[in-house]
Amino acid sequence: MSKITVSTLNKMKAENNKITALTAYDASFAKLFHDNGVEVILVGDSLGMVLQGGDDTLGVTNQDIAYHTRCVRAGSRELFVIADLPFMTYSSVSDTCKNAAELMRAGANMIKLEGGEWLYESIKTLTQQGIPVCGHLGLTPQSVHVFGGFKIQGREAAQAQKIIDDAKALEAAGAQLLVLECIPSALAKRITDALSIPTIGIGAGSLTDGQILVMHDLVGISAGYIPKFSKNFLLETGNMPQAVQKYCTDVKSGAFPSAEHEFK
Repeated sequence: MSKITVSTLNKMKAENNKITALTAYDASFAKLFHDNGVEVILVGDSLGMVLQGGDDTLGVTNQDIAYHTRCVRAGSRELFVIADLPFMTYSSVSDTCKNAAELMRAGANMIKLEGGEWLYESIKTLTQQGIPVCGHLGLTPQSVHVFGGFKIQGREAAQAQKIIDDAKALEAAGAQLLVLECIPSALAKRITDALSIPTIGIGAGSLTDGQILVMHDLVGISAGYIPKFSKNFLLETGNMPQAVQKYCTDVKSGAFPSAEHEFK
């Protein structure tokens, strides 16, 4: 696999070549994913739940993400690595820049933050300073207490329009990638069609430009429950490399996610 860059991802969107992404937190799994066809790794604050055993992601620190980003980067030089900015590490433009810089120095190619139009100035400043940005809309786990739990977003017309408006604002600010989580598949398609930057879906149907799963969900070993939008690929393949290959093949072909994994 040649080195994956932002230009690679843009070309994949233009050619309707689905982007495959998984979360990872160490060198061994980063190498496994690289060797079996994954293009993008997210060092996600999901580690607060799947590694640390928390009920949510709010306890994760920037130092946690930086540590795991260094581990992931050691496993592959070619993969495109995105690192999450954790809860309350981007409440001001200055904090955003300082914490994003730490993650880039740890080996990230891009940082990800959750939220809409209110992030405009932070994203604009980051891109001006040479830090690529991935947005995250829909169910944003750091806002779990505002939402009243992990709930589907965008089912009501006004809420759907707000997500569309936020997506356009993030792109205008300079974001180069957008994660859409737990929104109706029709809304995800509207956003994907409206943007020139690639979209990566998780619980957002099959019509985004790519898919991402938490790696523990991919192999059915999550400490909590397996989400509706996930699938245990290890169950039908029997070993880890083939499970990853099957995931990539099914994403590329459009077989995953299927209707059973979507929200209407």
